[in-house]
Formats: sequence, C-alpha cells, structure tokens
Amino acid sequence: MPWNEPGGDDKDPWSKGKSSGSSKGNAGDNIEDITRKMNEKFGGLFGKKKSGGSGGSSFGNGLPSGSVLALIGLGLLAAWLATGFYQVDSAQRGVEFRFGAYTETTSPGLHWHVPYPVESVELVDIDRVRTAQDRTQMLTRDENIVDIGIAAQYKIKNAEDYLFNVYLPDYERNQSVGTLFQVMRSAVRQIVGGNTMDAILIEDRSSIAPNTKTVMQTVLDSYNSGLEVVEVNLEYAQAPQAVKDAFDEAVRAREDLDKFKNEALTYANRVIPLAEGRASRLSEEAIAYKGRIEARAAGDASRFSQLVAEYNKAPVVTRNRLYLETMEEVYQNTTKIVVDSKSGNNLLYLPLNQLQNKSQNSSASGEFDPATSAFVEQQIRKRQAQSGVRDGVRNGTRSTRQ
Repeated sequence: MPWNEPGGDDKDPWSKGKSSGSSKGNAGDNIEDITRKMNEKFGGLFGKKKSGGSGGSSFGNGLPSGSVLALIGLGLLAAWLATGFYQVDSAQRGVEFRFGAYTETTSPGLHWHVPYPVESVELVDIDRVRTAQDRTQMLTRDENIVDIGIAAQYKIKNAEDYLFNVYLPDYERNQSVGTLFQVMRSAVRQIVGGNTMDAILIEDRSSIAPNTKTVMQTVLDSYNSGLEVVEVNLEYAQAPQAVKDAFDEAVRAREDLDKFKNEALTYANRVIPLAEGRASRLSEEAIAYKGRIEARAAGDASRFSQLVAEYNKAPVVTRNRLYLETMEEVYQNTTKIVVDSKSGNNLLYLPLNQLQNKSQNSSASGEFDPATSAFVEQQIRKRQAQSGVRDGVRNGTRSTRQ
C-alpha cells in the first residue's frame, strides 16, 4: 500500500520512520526544504545571515542561490585551469599534445597549456648522457669468431623526433628491445664482418669504435630518431675462450717477430751510418791521395826539366851533385858504420847501431854516455894496432926478399 493513501501508515521515506504530522527537526521536509537548507549552509560558509519567511530563502545581501553555484563553478574552473601551469628545466624540453596530437615544443621556463584531458605535456631530458652496452660473439671476414664488448653513450638531440618517429628509440629498463641497441649491434656486426680477426684484435683495433659510431649515427639519422651518439668505446675484444691459448701463442710469436725486426732495424740504423761515414772518409782520402800524387808528379816533372837544362850547361858538376845527393839519401837511414883505414886494405866495421840508439836516447835526455865514446876509441886503437903489426910484418918480408 502506498505510504500516502488514506488509512495507510502514512510514512514517507524522508521522515525516517516518523509521522508526517510531527513538527520536530527535519520531519516532513520535501525536496524544496532540502534545497533551501543547502542554500542556507552555503550562505553560512560565505558569512551571510539567514532571513525569515517560509516562501523562500536568500542571503542577507540579496544574492540568489544560483549565483552561489556560479561562484562555486568559477572556483572549480580556476582550480582546473591552474593545473595547466608547468615548469621546464634548463636540461629539458616540453612537448605539448592536444587530444594526443603534437602541437609544439617549449623551451626552458614557466609555461601553460589547456589542462587534461584537452592537452598534456611530456618533459624530455635532452642533456642527460645515457649508455647502452652489448657483448656478444660475431663472425669475422676470415670466418673466425671473436668476443666483442662495446658501449655506446648517447643523448636526445630532438625531443619531437624522439617521441614520434621511432617506436621505443631506447628503453633503459630492457635495452635489448630499444631501437638504438639494435642499431648498435647491427653496426658492430657490419664492422666486424668486414675485417679479419687479426685486424680486429691487433692491427685495426683502435678504428673499430669510431667506425661503429659513424655507422650508428648514419642509421639513426636515416630513421629521424632524434638521438645523437656521443661516444663509442670498445670494452672487450678477444678470441673465444676455447681457442684463447692458441691465439695468445700466435700473438706472442707475432710480437717476437716484431721485436726481432725492430732489433734488426736498430742494428742497421747503427751500422749503415758508420759504413757510410767510413766510405766517405776513404773516398776523401783517395781524392786527397790522388791530388798529392798528381802534384808530386807535376813537381818531379818540372824539377827534371830544370835539371836537364842545368845538365846541358855543366854536365860534370851536375852529375857529381846528383851522385852526392843520392848517396846522402841512401846512407842517412842506414844503421851500419864503415870506417876506411888508410894504412891498410881492411875496412873497419863497427856494430854501432845499438850504441847509436843509446847515444840518441842520451842526447834526447840531454846527457852524454862516456861508455859509448870509450868503447869507440878502444875499437879504433885496436884496429890501428892490428894494422901496424900487419904493416911491420909486410915490411920485414919485403926486406928479406931484397
């Protein structure tokens, strides 16, 4: 039975089980009473006083209840609009979206946009240097396998391209799913696959990192990824562990070869200049000898021509002078002394070469050796006595014969 039918319980759902005729509290309030009370409460919040009368309610200054709702709406609108302010740091760029579509990129400073859900902003850090690392085994051009470990440092150079052009340009939580990681591995495979194992591990090891950086940047620019590769470092490059010992032995042999080659070059660099200097000296000596001989020959020829002229003028005198000069040259270097004895036919030979040397040494020291002089005088007297005896015997023989 409805609550307001005659003879019924006459309980309404707003009276909380009380009779509709009760005059206490909130009994018998209808929708209009509830609205009026809400207006009074809001009026109390704004410092307004309640006015009497049962025909309606208003604030003390005469503002209608609709104005209060408008003020509330304006306050909420102002709060919503205030959420559109955002700050961009010096190392960031702000990218604004309107219903998911790109609108503009903002520079560092304070900016405002239409709040969510109309527009939204994503702040992108463009100065932070990020790192991607990879280590794997790759096949070289000569069909060998090498272990390569490489690390790439990069940063964002264009926030718009970074957010829109490439799906997951990088993903720091799981680098292997990022575009930059895949580009890095592809570039390393290209560089390693184009070189031999010796070139990668020894000869051209220093060129792998810059070549990889060049290839990576070229590919990322072709994608318009908005990423810039700052530096690439080759952290590890070795033969696989299974063949590492044999490869190390080959490396040591190659190092010994280089060492011996350097030693040979050092020896050659030391010996060749000496040989060249000796050859130059001999050449200069030969040239000097040639000049000396030619000059002497020219002088001898000139002297001989002059001698011929003098000989034609006085043959005897010139011949005797030549004989004496020649004998002087011959005897001045001899070590033997021959004394001609006028009393006999015997020649006195004195072995005075040693004595002469002693005499020269004494003369050089400024002292006279009397023993040498006495010895010479003794030998001369002995020879003279022997000559006198022979002369006496010869004269006695002659007298007897007569």
